[in-house]
Amino acid sequence: MTSTTKRDFYEVLGIERNASPQEIKKAYRKLAVKFHPDKNPGNASAEASFKEAAEAYSVLSDEDKRATYDRFGHEGLRGGPQVNADIFREFSDIFGGGGGGIFEDIFGDFFGGGGRRRPQRGADLRYDLEITFDEAVKGTESRILVPRNELCDSCEGSGARKGTHKTTCTACAGHGQVRYQQGFLVVARPCGECRGTGHFIESPCATCSGTGHVVKEGELPLKIPAGVDNGSRIRVRGQGEAGPSGIAGDLYVVLTVTPHEMFRRDGEDILLELPITFPQAALGAELDVPTIHGTESVDIPAGTQTGTRIRIRGKGVPRLDGGGNGEQIVFVSVVTPTKLTKDQRALIEQLAEITKPPKLGDRGAGKEKSFFEKLFG
Repeated sequence: MTSTTKRDFYEVLGIERNASPQEIKKAYRKLAVKFHPDKNPGNASAEASFKEAAEAYSVLSDEDKRATYDRFGHEGLRGGPQVNADIFREFSDIFGGGGGGIFEDIFGDFFGGGGRRRPQRGADLRYDLEITFDEAVKGTESRILVPRNELCDSCEGSGARKGTHKTTCTACAGHGQVRYQQGFLVVARPCGECRGTGHFIESPCATCSGTGHVVKEGELPLKIPAGVDNGSRIRVRGQGEAGPSGIAGDLYVVLTVTPHEMFRRDGEDILLELPITFPQAALGAELDVPTIHGTESVDIPAGTQTGTRIRIRGKGVPRLDGGGNGEQIVFVSVVTPTKLTKDQRALIEQLAEITKPPKLGDRGAGKEKSFFEKLFG
Protein backbone atom coordinates (compact mmCIF):
# COMPACT_ATOMS: atom_id res chain seq x y z
CA MET A 1 0.00 0.00 0.00
CA THR A 2 1.44 3.34 -1.05
CA SER A 3 0.77 6.73 0.46
CA THR A 4 0.80 10.04 -1.35
CA THR A 5 2.38 13.04 0.33
CA LYS A 6 0.82 16.40 -0.48
CA ARG A 7 3.13 19.04 -1.82
CA ASP A 8 3.58 22.24 0.14
CA PHE A 9 0.89 24.72 -0.95
CA TYR A 10 3.44 27.52 -1.39
CA GLU A 11 5.47 25.21 -3.63
CA VAL A 12 2.35 24.35 -5.63
CA LEU A 13 1.71 28.02 -6.43
CA GLY A 14 5.42 28.81 -6.82
CA ILE A 15 5.45 31.64 -4.27
CA GLU A 16 7.37 32.61 -1.14
CA ARG A 17 5.86 32.01 2.29
CA ASN A 18 5.56 35.76 2.88
CA ALA A 19 3.70 36.34 -0.40
CA SER A 20 1.00 39.01 -0.36
CA PRO A 21 -2.66 38.22 -1.16
CA GLN A 22 -2.17 39.87 -4.55
CA GLU A 23 0.83 37.64 -5.32
CA ILE A 24 -1.12 34.54 -4.25
CA LYS A 25 -4.03 35.49 -6.48
CA LYS A 26 -1.77 36.25 -9.45
CA ALA A 27 0.05 32.90 -9.10
CA TYR A 28 -3.20 30.96 -8.92
CA ARG A 29 -4.69 32.78 -11.91
CA LYS A 30 -1.63 31.86 -14.00
CA LEU A 31 -1.87 28.16 -13.08
CA ALA A 32 -5.67 28.09 -13.55
CA VAL A 33 -5.28 29.34 -17.10
CA LYS A 34 -2.42 26.93 -17.84
CA PHE A 35 -3.98 23.73 -16.48
CA HIS A 36 -7.71 24.32 -17.03
CA PRO A 37 -9.35 21.11 -18.36
CA ASP A 38 -11.00 22.98 -21.20
CA LYS A 39 -7.55 23.86 -22.53
CA ASN A 40 -6.18 20.37 -21.84
CA PRO A 41 -8.95 17.89 -22.81
CA GLY A 42 -8.18 14.33 -21.77
CA ASN A 43 -4.97 15.35 -19.99
CA ALA A 44 -5.21 13.73 -16.54
CA SER A 45 -1.95 15.33 -15.38
CA ALA A 46 -3.20 18.84 -16.21
CA GLU A 47 -6.51 18.15 -14.45
CA ALA A 48 -4.64 16.98 -11.34
CA SER A 49 -2.43 20.09 -11.39
CA PHE A 50 -5.51 22.27 -11.80
CA LYS A 51 -7.20 20.72 -8.74
CA GLU A 52 -3.97 20.92 -6.74
CA ALA A 53 -3.62 24.66 -7.48
CA ALA A 54 -7.27 25.24 -6.58
CA GLU A 55 -6.83 23.46 -3.26
CA ALA A 56 -3.70 25.49 -2.45
CA TYR A 57 -5.42 28.75 -3.32
CA SER A 58 -8.51 27.93 -1.24
CA VAL A 59 -6.26 27.73 1.83
CA LEU A 60 -3.72 30.50 1.20
CA SER A 61 -6.34 33.04 0.09
CA ASP A 62 -8.16 32.63 3.42
CA GLU A 63 -6.40 34.50 6.22
CA ASP A 64 -7.48 32.09 9.00
CA LYS A 65 -6.81 28.90 7.02
CA ARG A 66 -3.42 30.25 5.94
CA ALA A 67 -2.45 30.99 9.55
CA THR A 68 -3.46 27.46 10.58
CA TYR A 69 -1.54 25.93 7.66
CA ASP A 70 1.57 28.01 8.37
CA ARG A 71 1.58 26.76 11.95
CA PHE A 72 0.48 23.14 11.64
CA GLY A 73 0.83 22.25 7.94
CA HIS A 74 -1.59 19.89 6.23
CA GLU A 75 -2.45 18.16 9.51
CA GLY A 76 -3.90 21.36 10.90
CA LEU A 77 -6.58 21.52 8.21
CA ARG A 78 -8.48 18.57 9.71
CA GLY A 79 -8.79 16.32 6.73
CA GLY A 80 -8.13 18.89 4.04
CA PRO A 81 -9.58 22.24 2.97
CA GLN A 82 -13.04 22.64 1.49
CA VAL A 83 -12.56 24.24 -1.92
CA ASN A 84 -14.90 27.18 -2.31
CA ALA A 85 -16.83 27.38 -5.58
CA ASP A 86 -16.48 31.17 -5.51
CA ILE A 87 -12.75 30.71 -6.20
CA PHE A 88 -13.60 29.34 -9.63
CA ARG A 89 -16.37 31.84 -10.28
CA GLU A 90 -13.96 34.66 -9.47
CA PHE A 91 -11.91 33.80 -12.55
CA SER A 92 -14.81 32.87 -14.86
CA ASP A 93 -14.02 35.89 -17.00
CA ILE A 94 -10.86 34.13 -18.21
CA PHE A 95 -12.90 31.65 -20.27
CA GLY A 96 -16.58 32.51 -19.99
CA GLY A 97 -16.79 36.29 -19.84
CA GLY A 98 -19.03 36.22 -16.75
CA GLY A 99 -22.70 35.37 -16.61
CA GLY A 100 -22.28 31.59 -16.21
CA GLY A 101 -18.77 30.87 -17.50
CA ILE A 102 -16.97 27.54 -17.70
CA PHE A 103 -15.70 27.55 -14.11
CA GLU A 104 -19.24 27.77 -12.77
CA ASP A 105 -20.49 25.01 -15.10
CA ILE A 106 -17.69 22.60 -14.17
CA PHE A 107 -18.10 22.99 -10.43
CA GLY A 108 -21.70 24.13 -10.09
CA ASP A 109 -23.14 20.66 -9.53
CA PHE A 110 -20.46 19.78 -6.97
CA PHE A 111 -21.19 22.84 -4.84
CA GLY A 112 -24.96 23.02 -5.11
CA GLY A 113 -25.08 25.54 -7.94
CA GLY A 114 -26.67 23.16 -10.43
CA GLY A 115 -25.35 25.31 -13.28
CA ARG A 116 -27.85 28.09 -12.49
CA ARG A 117 -26.89 31.70 -12.74
CA ARG A 118 -26.28 33.70 -9.61
CA PRO A 119 -28.36 36.84 -9.07
CA GLN A 120 -26.65 39.61 -11.01
CA ARG A 121 -25.29 42.39 -8.84
CA GLY A 122 -25.62 46.02 -9.84
CA ALA A 123 -22.68 48.13 -10.98
CA ASP A 124 -20.41 49.94 -8.52
CA LEU A 125 -20.44 53.73 -8.66
CA ARG A 126 -17.76 56.36 -8.12
CA TYR A 127 -18.45 59.74 -6.54
CA ASP A 128 -15.75 62.43 -6.34
CA LEU A 129 -15.96 64.63 -3.24
CA GLU A 130 -13.82 67.64 -2.40
CA ILE A 131 -13.15 68.36 1.28
CA THR A 132 -10.99 70.87 3.13
CA PHE A 133 -7.64 70.18 4.78
CA ASP A 134 -9.26 70.63 8.21
CA GLU A 135 -12.05 68.15 7.36
CA ALA A 136 -9.52 65.57 6.21
CA VAL A 137 -7.53 65.86 9.44
CA LYS A 138 -10.43 66.08 11.89
CA GLY A 139 -13.10 64.10 10.05
CA THR A 140 -16.57 65.33 9.20
CA GLU A 141 -20.09 64.27 8.30
CA SER A 142 -21.63 65.22 4.98
CA ARG A 143 -24.64 64.53 2.78
CA ILE A 144 -24.12 63.80 -0.89
CA LEU A 145 -26.50 63.58 -3.85
CA VAL A 146 -25.76 60.53 -5.97
CA PRO A 147 -27.47 59.89 -9.35
CA ARG A 148 -27.89 56.15 -9.92
CA ASN A 149 -30.04 53.49 -11.53
CA GLU A 150 -32.78 52.23 -9.23
CA LEU A 151 -35.61 49.77 -9.72
CA CYS A 152 -38.55 51.30 -11.55
CA ASP A 153 -41.53 51.82 -9.23
CA SER A 154 -44.06 51.57 -12.06
CA CYS A 155 -43.15 47.99 -13.03
CA GLU A 156 -41.33 47.05 -9.80
CA GLY A 157 -38.21 46.35 -11.80
CA SER A 158 -39.76 43.80 -14.16
CA GLY A 159 -39.54 46.03 -17.25
CA ALA A 160 -43.04 44.95 -18.31
CA ARG A 161 -46.01 47.34 -18.43
CA LYS A 162 -48.25 47.08 -15.38
CA GLY A 163 -50.84 44.33 -15.88
CA THR A 164 -48.61 42.41 -18.30
CA HIS A 165 -45.91 39.83 -17.75
CA LYS A 166 -42.62 38.73 -19.16
CA THR A 167 -42.62 35.82 -21.60
CA THR A 168 -40.27 32.97 -20.74
CA CYS A 169 -37.69 32.19 -23.42
CA THR A 170 -38.39 28.72 -24.81
CA ALA A 171 -34.85 28.28 -26.11
CA CYS A 172 -33.35 28.24 -22.60
CA ALA A 173 -36.52 27.61 -20.52
CA GLY A 174 -35.95 30.88 -18.70
CA HIS A 175 -32.48 30.01 -17.42
CA GLY A 176 -30.67 32.47 -19.69
CA GLN A 177 -28.20 29.74 -20.60
CA VAL A 178 -28.05 26.87 -23.02
CA ARG A 179 -26.07 23.77 -22.09
CA TYR A 180 -24.26 21.35 -24.36
CA GLN A 181 -21.76 18.51 -24.11
CA GLN A 182 -18.10 19.13 -24.91
CA GLY A 183 -16.04 16.01 -24.32
CA PHE A 184 -16.46 15.03 -20.67
CA LEU A 185 -17.66 18.54 -19.76
CA VAL A 186 -21.13 20.05 -19.74
CA VAL A 187 -20.69 23.63 -20.94
CA ALA A 188 -23.16 26.50 -20.59
CA ARG A 189 -23.29 29.68 -22.62
CA PRO A 190 -25.61 32.72 -22.53
CA CYS A 191 -28.72 32.11 -24.61
CA GLY A 192 -28.53 33.82 -27.99
CA GLU A 193 -32.32 34.18 -28.30
CA CYS A 194 -32.95 36.19 -25.13
CA ARG A 195 -29.34 37.44 -24.75
CA GLY A 196 -29.01 35.74 -21.39
CA THR A 197 -32.05 37.37 -19.76
CA GLY A 198 -34.22 34.25 -19.84
CA HIS A 199 -37.30 36.14 -21.00
CA PHE A 200 -38.89 38.54 -23.51
CA ILE A 201 -40.92 41.68 -22.80
CA GLU A 202 -43.75 42.19 -25.27
CA SER A 203 -45.26 45.29 -23.60
CA PRO A 204 -42.42 47.40 -22.16
CA CYS A 205 -43.02 49.71 -19.21
CA ALA A 206 -43.44 53.30 -20.44
CA THR A 207 -41.61 54.74 -17.45
CA CYS A 208 -38.38 52.79 -17.86
CA SER A 209 -38.71 51.70 -21.53
CA GLY A 210 -38.52 48.06 -20.49
CA THR A 211 -35.17 48.29 -18.69
CA GLY A 212 -36.66 47.90 -15.22
CA HIS A 213 -34.53 50.81 -13.98
CA VAL A 214 -34.78 54.59 -13.81
CA VAL A 215 -32.15 57.19 -12.90
CA LYS A 216 -32.81 58.81 -9.54
CA GLU A 217 -30.80 61.20 -7.42
CA GLY A 218 -30.60 59.98 -3.86
CA GLU A 219 -29.28 61.88 -0.83
CA LEU A 220 -26.94 59.84 1.35
CA PRO A 221 -25.33 60.61 4.71
CA LEU A 222 -21.56 60.12 4.63
CA LYS A 223 -19.20 59.92 7.60
CA ILE A 224 -15.61 60.84 6.75
CA PRO A 225 -13.16 59.53 9.38
CA ALA A 226 -10.38 61.69 10.76
CA GLY A 227 -7.03 61.16 9.03
CA VAL A 228 -8.12 60.58 5.44
CA ASP A 229 -5.88 61.93 2.70
CA ASN A 230 -6.04 63.05 -0.90
CA GLY A 231 -7.17 60.06 -3.00
CA SER A 232 -8.65 58.11 -0.08
CA ARG A 233 -11.68 55.95 -0.95
CA ILE A 234 -14.70 55.38 1.27
CA ARG A 235 -16.80 52.33 0.41
CA VAL A 236 -20.54 52.56 1.03
CA ARG A 237 -21.99 49.06 0.65
CA GLY A 238 -25.21 48.59 -1.27
CA GLN A 239 -25.43 52.20 -2.50
CA GLY A 240 -24.38 51.58 -6.09
CA GLU A 241 -26.73 50.83 -8.97
CA ALA A 242 -29.46 48.25 -8.55
CA GLY A 243 -29.00 44.99 -10.46
CA PRO A 244 -31.72 43.11 -12.39
CA SER A 245 -32.50 41.09 -9.27
CA GLY A 246 -32.50 44.15 -7.00
CA ILE A 247 -29.04 43.50 -5.51
CA ALA A 248 -27.19 46.81 -5.58
CA GLY A 249 -23.50 47.38 -6.12
CA ASP A 250 -21.34 49.57 -3.90
CA LEU A 251 -20.60 53.28 -3.94
CA TYR A 252 -16.96 54.41 -3.79
CA VAL A 253 -16.44 58.00 -2.65
CA VAL A 254 -13.03 59.29 -3.79
CA LEU A 255 -11.75 62.26 -1.78
CA THR A 256 -9.87 65.30 -3.02
CA VAL A 257 -8.34 67.46 -0.28
CA THR A 258 -7.92 71.17 -1.00
CA PRO A 259 -4.50 72.59 -0.01
CA HIS A 260 -4.19 74.64 3.19
CA GLU A 261 -2.81 78.16 3.02
CA MET A 262 -0.50 77.54 5.98
CA PHE A 263 -0.02 73.80 6.57
CA ARG A 264 1.33 70.98 4.42
CA ARG A 265 1.03 67.28 5.07
CA ASP A 266 3.63 64.51 5.01
CA GLY A 267 1.89 61.25 5.87
CA GLU A 268 0.73 61.62 9.47
CA ASP A 269 2.85 64.74 10.10
CA ILE A 270 1.84 68.34 9.47
CA LEU A 271 4.51 70.78 8.33
CA LEU A 272 4.63 74.52 9.08
CA GLU A 273 7.19 77.18 8.18
CA LEU A 274 7.58 79.68 11.02
CA PRO A 275 9.24 83.03 10.25
CA ILE A 276 11.07 84.69 13.15
CA THR A 277 13.12 87.86 13.50
CA PHE A 278 16.89 88.01 13.95
CA PRO A 279 16.57 89.18 17.60
CA GLN A 280 14.22 86.26 18.34
CA ALA A 281 16.66 83.84 16.73
CA ALA A 282 19.70 85.29 18.54
CA LEU A 283 18.17 85.84 21.97
CA GLY A 284 15.50 83.11 22.03
CA ALA A 285 11.78 83.62 22.48
CA GLU A 286 8.52 81.97 23.48
CA LEU A 287 6.01 82.09 20.63
CA ASP A 288 2.42 80.99 20.05
CA VAL A 289 2.45 78.66 17.06
CA PRO A 290 -0.72 77.74 15.14
CA THR A 291 -1.56 74.05 14.72
CA ILE A 292 -4.54 72.37 13.07
CA HIS A 293 -5.76 71.61 16.60
CA GLY A 294 -5.31 75.12 18.04
CA THR A 295 -2.49 77.38 19.24
CA GLU A 296 0.53 75.85 20.98
CA SER A 297 3.27 77.66 22.93
CA VAL A 298 6.79 76.87 21.65
CA ASP A 299 10.23 77.83 23.00
CA ILE A 300 12.69 79.19 20.44
CA PRO A 301 16.21 78.53 21.86
CA ALA A 302 18.78 81.31 21.71
CA GLY A 303 20.99 80.95 18.63
CA THR A 304 18.33 79.23 16.51
CA GLN A 305 19.30 78.96 12.85
CA THR A 306 17.19 78.93 9.70
CA GLY A 307 16.10 75.37 8.98
CA THR A 308 15.92 74.31 12.63
CA ARG A 309 13.08 71.82 13.14
CA ILE A 310 10.89 71.86 16.23
CA ARG A 311 8.56 68.91 16.80
CA ILE A 312 5.21 69.30 18.53
CA ARG A 313 4.09 65.80 19.44
CA GLY A 314 0.46 64.76 19.07
CA LYS A 315 -0.50 67.75 16.91
CA GLY A 316 -0.35 65.97 13.57
CA VAL A 317 -2.88 63.85 11.66
CA PRO A 318 -4.89 61.16 13.51
CA ARG A 319 -3.91 57.64 12.46
CA LEU A 320 -6.76 55.77 10.77
CA ASP A 321 -6.07 52.71 12.91
CA GLY A 322 -6.73 54.73 16.05
CA GLY A 323 -3.09 54.72 17.16
CA GLY A 324 -2.91 58.39 18.11
CA ASN A 325 -1.70 61.40 16.12
CA GLY A 326 1.41 62.22 14.17
CA GLU A 327 3.50 65.32 14.88
CA GLN A 328 3.55 68.91 13.74
CA ILE A 329 7.02 69.80 12.50
CA VAL A 330 7.87 73.50 12.62
CA PHE A 331 10.61 74.67 10.25
CA VAL A 332 12.16 77.89 11.55
CA SER A 333 13.06 80.59 9.04
CA VAL A 334 15.03 83.66 10.17
CA VAL A 335 13.72 86.66 8.21
CA THR A 336 16.19 89.31 7.06
CA PRO A 337 14.52 92.74 6.92
CA THR A 338 14.52 94.42 3.52
CA LYS A 339 13.72 97.95 4.78
CA LEU A 340 15.26 99.53 7.86
CA THR A 341 14.42 102.65 9.79
CA LYS A 342 17.20 105.07 10.68
CA ASP A 343 17.36 103.80 14.25
CA GLN A 344 17.36 100.16 13.18
CA ARG A 345 20.21 100.77 10.75
CA ALA A 346 22.23 102.54 13.42
CA LEU A 347 21.79 99.66 15.86
CA ILE A 348 22.72 97.03 13.28
CA GLU A 349 25.80 99.04 12.24
CA GLN A 350 26.81 99.22 15.92
CA LEU A 351 26.28 95.42 16.21
CA ALA A 352 28.36 94.86 13.09
CA GLU A 353 31.29 96.77 14.57
CA ILE A 354 31.43 94.55 17.67
CA THR A 355 30.59 91.23 15.95
CA LYS A 356 33.40 88.99 14.82
CA PRO A 357 32.83 87.75 11.24
CA PRO A 358 32.26 83.97 10.98
CA LYS A 359 34.92 81.82 9.39
CA LEU A 360 34.33 79.72 6.29
CA GLY A 361 32.66 76.48 7.34
CA ASP A 362 31.42 77.93 10.62
CA ARG A 363 27.71 77.06 11.07
CA GLY A 364 26.92 79.07 14.15
CA ALA A 365 25.00 76.88 16.57
CA GLY A 366 25.77 73.87 14.41
CA LYS A 367 22.15 72.89 13.83
CA GLU A 368 22.08 73.73 10.16
CA LYS A 369 23.91 71.66 7.54
CA SER A 370 26.37 73.40 5.26
CA PHE A 371 25.57 74.05 1.62
CA PHE A 372 27.81 71.18 0.47
CA GLU A 373 26.28 68.77 3.00
CA LYS A 374 22.84 69.60 1.66
CA LEU A 375 24.02 69.25 -1.92
CA PHE A 376 25.93 65.99 -1.60
CA GLY A 377 24.13 64.37 1.37
